Formats: sequence, structure tokens, C-alpha cells
Amino acid sequence: MAAKPPSAQVQPCRYKTGKTLGAGSYSVVKECVHIDTGRYYAAKVINKRLMAGREHMVRNEIAVLKKVSMGHQNILTLVDYFETMNNLYLVTDLALGGELFDRICRKGSYYESDAADLMRATLSAVAYLHDHGIVHRDLKPENLLFRTPEDNADLLIADFGLSRIMDEEQFHVLTTTCGTPGYMAPEIFKKTGHGKPVDIWAIGVITYFLLCGYTPFDRDSNLEEMQAILVADYSFTPIEYWRGVSNTAREFIRRCLTTDPHSRMTAHEALNHPWIKEDDEPKEESVGGGEKVDLLPTVRKNFNARVKLHAAIDTIRAINQLRAGQGVVQMNGARSGEPARGTPGPPLPAQPKADEMEGVEGTGQLGSAGGQPQEAAEKMDIDSRGHGRGQTEEQIKEQERKIKATMQGLWGKR
Repeated sequence: MAAKPPSAQVQPCRYKTGKTLGAGSYSVVKECVHIDTGRYYAAKVINKRLMAGREHMVRNEIAVLKKVSMGHQNILTLVDYFETMNNLYLVTDLALGGELFDRICRKGSYYESDAADLMRATLSAVAYLHDHGIVHRDLKPENLLFRTPEDNADLLIADFGLSRIMDEEQFHVLTTTCGTPGYMAPEIFKKTGHGKPVDIWAIGVITYFLLCGYTPFDRDSNLEEMQAILVADYSFTPIEYWRGVSNTAREFIRRCLTTDPHSRMTAHEALNHPWIKEDDEPKEESVGGGEKVDLLPTVRKNFNARVKLHAAIDTIRAINQLRAGQGVVQMNGARSGEPARGTPGPPLPAQPKADEMEGVEGTGQLGSAGGQPQEAAEKMDIDSRGHGRGQTEEQIKEQERKIKATMQGLWGKR
């Protein structure tokens, strides 16, 4: 009689988890410490039950991280991975320096050259990924983390849940709709096939955001946002917010935000662009070539103003939905063009099947109940930042005044 194979031994957990660092729809990220070494890491705890039917996404994330870990200083390292009866665990470096935009807002000053340095580090990592046949597909400010709080800390690309490993130079291999709407390239919406160029488009959106505090395609509705992306409808206005930004930086953004993916810069071409490339030549820091301009006041003001404005708009829309008997809706006060947001993906030209929606952030939240939210905004006569031309501070204040008056009127009718 053949001997029975030895039964699998249950291994004791080598990590102790601590405070929660973040959470998603099917996972939570916790601080953890290795019991034997005392070293701290981040553990992504993935609920198997909630991930049922999408296990391939976790397997893919592990495969991507295994392929690139330890290969580049600007890519988050996978330290360990294992599973229990209920959860999957991905243990990575613990990025103690926080998210990109939070770090910028804490600085005492912030110049165009600082933005170029940040994008150089990001592009270096993206080029490494592309060289290894990997497209990230979800580049955005909140997926860019600093390793430590020190000023010279490495910037890390994180969250490879939507990344894909591609074969050689294949281009039309990916057709699923995925990513964060405000950072998604036109070809993703068109569903004509996409690849590495989508990361360069996202680089262009991030760069624009880092130089002014709002994204180029930010609109009041997801449909308007998608329509703007499809034709690259953006501009460097209002001029008061772009006066301190050089023509070289603007040209870099234009080279990234071209609608034809074949005409878009590659990661290596972007690294050699005059705005990014490190050399001894002094870089142009403003349109007039004059003194360096501190961008921090403008960037911080624009970002904070739009968070406040969109929170108020979402509140009004939610109130109108509730008054119309459309049920409970979620209000989070954020838009797809802002870090830490959770808005739904915009309507697609061809409505995808459920299994094709592989990672559009915020699907099924506020705005998916039909036309009522947009109609509410129109009734309030809210001036959107249509055509990507931004708003002056006076326009923002006027909108806030209208919103406040409308809210008072709504509550007064109860």
C-alpha cells in the first residue's frame, strides 16, 4: 500500500497587523510588523469572499510585483505573499512619506522644477515597467507614494491591481475598461485596444494637475468629462494660474495628451524631453523666462476650492435625488479629477458588459441614477469649468454663494 503524502503543515503567521492605512471595495491595507525581525511593512489584506470571480486580478498583481520587485528604486517592492482560509495577503514596503499631493501641500514652497523632478522619477519607473512588458493602467497622484518623510525620499509607484503583463510589442491586447475616469486615455473609452501609451496619457494629466491644482478634463458630469477626453479638449487657462509655468512644460503636456496613442511620446522619449531631462543647462521656469515662481499658493488654493465646490454640488444633487424619491445615495465630495475621490466611471460609447468593467473606480456610486443630478445642477445655474478653461476665484465664490442660497432654500421647504 502506497504511503500517504505528508499533510500540509499549518504555518504560524509571521506578521502582526496594526492600524489601517487604507481600504478599497474588497481589500484593506494595514500596517504590519514581522514578528521575528521587528521590521514594519504594509499588508494588503484581500477578502476572498468579496473577490469571488475576480481572483485573476490578485494573481495578476502578484505576478506583476514579482516580476518588477527589487528592480527599480521607484517601484514598490513585494516582500511576501500568502493566504489563509479567508484572506489573501500581499506584504510590501511601508511607504511612510505619504501621498504625492499631500507631500506637496506640506512644503513651504513648490516650483516647476520640483514638479519636473517628481515626473522624472515617475517616468523612470514607468519606462522600467514598459521595458519589462508591463502597463500600469492606473497612474494617478494617490498611487504615487514617498518611501520616507525625508525631503530626498524616493517616490514610489504603487497599486498594481490593474496592471497587465504584455507580450513583446503587442499593442491591441487590452480592451477592458479600467482605471480612474479623469486619468483614462481616449482609447480606453473607445475600446479599440490599448497598451503602454495609456500610462503616458496619465503622466500628462498628472503633470497638468501638479502645475495648477486641477485636472485638464475636470467637468461637472462624467459624460462631459469623457467627451472632453475623447477630443483632448483642454487649455492652459485661466492665464493667472499658468503665468508662472514655462512653455517647455506646456509642450511636454501636449506631447503626452495627444489623442492618437501612436503619436504619443514613449516613456523613454518623455525622459529625454527638455523639461524632464537632467542636464547642466538652466531650465526655463516661466513663460517670460523671468524669476522662478512659487506655484504652491495657486496649486493649493485651486485644489482646496474645487474640493469644497464639488462637495457642495454633490450635496445639492443628493438632496434633489432624495426629494425625488430616488433612494439613498453616497456623498463623498470628490471628483474623478481629484486625489482620494470615488466618483463613477463616465458612460461609455459602447456600454460594456459587467465582466468587462475590470476596475473602473467608483462604479455604481453617485451619478448612476440617471439624468436627475445633471438637471439639478442646471437648475442651480452652476457654471462648470467647461472646455477646461478653469475658473477665477471670483467665479468660484459666486458659485459657492449660489449653492449656499439653494441649500438654504431646499432645507427651508422641508
